[in-house]
Amino acid sequence: MEKGTLVEFRIGGDRRLAVVDRPDGKTRWFVIDERGQSHSLMPRQITYTVTKETYKPLQIPSFLEEVKPYLDPSSLEVAWELLVESGETVTPEEMANLLFSESEPPQCYAAHCLLSDDKIYFKQKGDSYEARTVAQVAERKHQLEVEALKAKGQQEFLARVEQALKGVPVEWQRHDRHRLEALEKYAALLADVVRVGISYESLARAYPPPAPVLETMNMLGRSATPQGAFQLLVDLSWWSPHENLFLRRSSIPVQFPSKVLEVAQQQLEFPPPDPDTNRLDLTHLKVYTIDDESTTEIDDGLSWELFPDGRERLWVHIADPTRWLIPEDELDLEARKRGSTVYLPTGMVPMFPEVLATGPMSLVQGKVCYALSFGIILDELGGVEDYSIHASLIKPTYRLTYEDVDEMLELDVQAEPEIAAIARLANKRKVWRYNQGAISINMPEAMIKVKDDDINIYVLDDSSSRQLVAEMMIVAGEVAARYGQAHNIPLPFRGQPQPELPREEELLQLPAGFVRACAMRRCMPKSEMSITPMRHAGLGLDTYTQATSPIRRYSDLLTHFQLKAHLRGDNPPFSAEQLKEVMLTVSTITQEATMVERQTNRYWALEYLRRYPEISWQATVLMWLREDSNLALILLEDLGLQLPMSFRRLVKLGEHILVKVAHADPHKDVIQFQETIYQEAQTAVH
Repeated sequence: MEKGTLVEFRIGGDRRLAVVDRPDGKTRWFVIDERGQSHSLMPRQITYTVTKETYKPLQIPSFLEEVKPYLDPSSLEVAWELLVESGETVTPEEMANLLFSESEPPQCYAAHCLLSDDKIYFKQKGDSYEARTVAQVAERKHQLEVEALKAKGQQEFLARVEQALKGVPVEWQRHDRHRLEALEKYAALLADVVRVGISYESLARAYPPPAPVLETMNMLGRSATPQGAFQLLVDLSWWSPHENLFLRRSSIPVQFPSKVLEVAQQQLEFPPPDPDTNRLDLTHLKVYTIDDESTTEIDDGLSWELFPDGRERLWVHIADPTRWLIPEDELDLEARKRGSTVYLPTGMVPMFPEVLATGPMSLVQGKVCYALSFGIILDELGGVEDYSIHASLIKPTYRLTYEDVDEMLELDVQAEPEIAAIARLANKRKVWRYNQGAISINMPEAMIKVKDDDINIYVLDDSSSRQLVAEMMIVAGEVAARYGQAHNIPLPFRGQPQPELPREEELLQLPAGFVRACAMRRCMPKSEMSITPMRHAGLGLDTYTQATSPIRRYSDLLTHFQLKAHLRGDNPPFSAEQLKEVMLTVSTITQEATMVERQTNRYWALEYLRRYPEISWQATVLMWLREDSNLALILLEDLGLQLPMSFRRLVKLGEHILVKVAHADPHKDVIQFQETIYQEAQTAVH
């Protein structure tokens, strides 16, 4: 190559012109650019050679000025229209003649620049360029339009992100939502840090980011990890710092499909015919509903009747949501998909649309309501002597809280003798069950409520009112199961195998109270479901099914479908095999819901403790988790929380201690305590 030849090469994709100076070995050339910088180039690095004249480096700027007037990309379209039919190839020099009627170095180089930058009309073939076909040009134009729109969308998205990060309200667009939903799905993987005990680093390795997430995070200069995606969503105020990842990672649907909501509204406005036309009218009875103050789905009420001969009859009235359903319809299938209402500290995810669940399905005070009523007469000892089940109409008289009933029982309110009578029969019933082998394990239970980022933890005590309601629900479950057994109706029966409890002498060696209860609880096997009756050892019953929460538990709804069909003389809607199949599906879903409830409660418990590191909590050492490494389960008595703690000294089961939170990270499910008094003593020694 001659000294002074002007050549083009690229650095980082940018064009650069330089003048050939001298050879560099056998194959390379030293070239000098307009800045006087020297470059060693291989022949293949040279993208164009300007012929006919030689130049000096200082002439490069003036050469480029000569080229500028010819750099009009639109001129290529005219050349393409002339060449597309012939299919001929064209060199930059020939293109210069065609476009500018000249082929001097500036025009030839301009033609090269236009052709090599063109993405629509021509494609390179060696040193020449070939006109694309009409179809190819149309496709290329479409692709470029799409890319331009995408680039524009990215810039607009970035602008909205900047606004959101500054705290300015943003109206997110549809395409933004696709990006944000991809981020949500990826960030929800953080739940696995708790669910399967994986580290953040291992999680990021196990789940590389999908393309939309990678693009978004790279565009924003953020780490493309589940943790990075979570933090971005929080920074954008799209998520709360306490977003429920367990719920998001689950298969539990949070929103109802629009079709289901439409059906619910139709049922409300145009109630379907009631299949139970011969309902028993019990509106003359005084009916009490007893729930927590926050309960909105009211599904059970109680009544008491005294006959002239002195006999007493209990009535357990259960809400009748099947009045509004047909097996396998939209509402029923959606409820089946959910399995149960999910109760979380921040609120609930209902099994039915709220417009029905808290309205016509519920037992609302002062309104005539549809119910499934269990009339029960107990014998002298508390066993069921006689019973009847009816599709009924009732009119709830009083909506009471557990605290109301406790106060009425304590003050012996004469105006409501029914409450005292129901409590007396509930107690007789409880004694009877324990004589049948029922097992009582009383451990404090925490109820966590979160509102506007305020966390409150209440300890649910085993009060008289709660025992009363529990006994009434249990006896209704026994009656439902006995009816199903007597008439050979497939039902979702519940049972529990007989536990192998510690021997009496072993229990006596443990401190009385919570430690013994904890030891017994460890021995209790899981309850089981079957389409045939089975003994429930924990409740002390030979047969049992759950029938008292059909608005909140799908298995209870199944019991209602089956019982009500038989009561009106129809075949049960579910055969034994069909019921078995549905129960299997629902059981899997409800296990997941229970896990989400447990994990969410634990998250908020740790978050509550994290906020109060200065408080000393009274605790009891309940049991060893790993005695060899001094890891025990402790009970924070004022909160009803059971959590692990590692000790630096030997402790005894049942020992009462004072602890503080040393470290808590709810996202990682980590809690560490230190003994207050022990820590102070250690400090004093040193």
